[in-house]
Amino acid sequence: MAGTLVTGANGQLGNELRAIENKLPGTVYYTDIAELDICQKETLIQFVKKNNIDLIINCAAYTAVDKAEDEPDTAYQLNAEAPGFLAEAARENNALLLHISTDYVFDGKGPKPYKESDKTAPVSVYGQTKFAGEKAIENSGCRYLILRTSWLYSIYGNNFVKTIVRLSREKQELKVVFDQTGTPTFAADLALAIAEISAHKDEAFYIKNAENQIYHFSNEGVCSWYDFAVEIIKFTSKTLSIHPVRSEEFPSKAVRPAFSVLDKTLIKKVYDINIPHWRDSLEKCMKILLQTKL
Repeated sequence: MAGTLVTGANGQLGNELRAIENKLPGTVYYTDIAELDICQKETLIQFVKKNNIDLIINCAAYTAVDKAEDEPDTAYQLNAEAPGFLAEAARENNALLLHISTDYVFDGKGPKPYKESDKTAPVSVYGQTKFAGEKAIENSGCRYLILRTSWLYSIYGNNFVKTIVRLSREKQELKVVFDQTGTPTFAADLALAIAEISAHKDEAFYIKNAENQIYHFSNEGVCSWYDFAVEIIKFTSKTLSIHPVRSEEFPSKAVRPAFSVLDKTLIKKVYDINIPHWRDSLEKCMKILLQTKL
């Protein structure tokens, strides 16, 4: 039986994919660096061949945006070189590589939601290395789909939602930037979209018309980080006072896109995917978080 390889399986998206394992095709191999180092090309290629992998879902990435400015080589190795190795392994086994990328490939100066065909201009090491990973895959000759997403959060791992919930227990007031606009993405929704896409991977129509393309996926709607924080607090019993501030009040090593809303028209048209509004998905996430006290 053919298998599915999920890399970066201990992260937010990887854990959400574990939760819907029955929706993924074949035998699913969940790996992180302890089980499979995707920066080791020969080991990776052998793993894919030995386990007859015909679908690779790459959730692995160096995502410490500010730290990447100090560790560009490490970020490049995981975000650019490793996807190239995965693409080579996919090509040799005629597998489909489904790679997760980011809104940070854009500079954030656009006036309207970004389409897949819009000009890329990453302004941080993280964005530059993720873009390099996209190009490595595109130039590899493998079957691929690249999914760009934004503002990912989950009940797993560390993320903005869990940080705001924690701070609501520790502080009386909080400052959050209001001049960065985008769309939150519940990792559980992205996982379901990946499962839906995976279900069509062997169909001739999709092989011919849908593969070897970039797609955008986030939840529906638009907000600032300030708006997002305000909504999160509404689900708690806390009376945390949140103040909107400009990004200059929080100097950081890496430049963030000021506007990174993604246009999702293409993925909805090709795969007929129904995407929830970010507020509805946040409600689902918060109910789980508050029940489990994560």
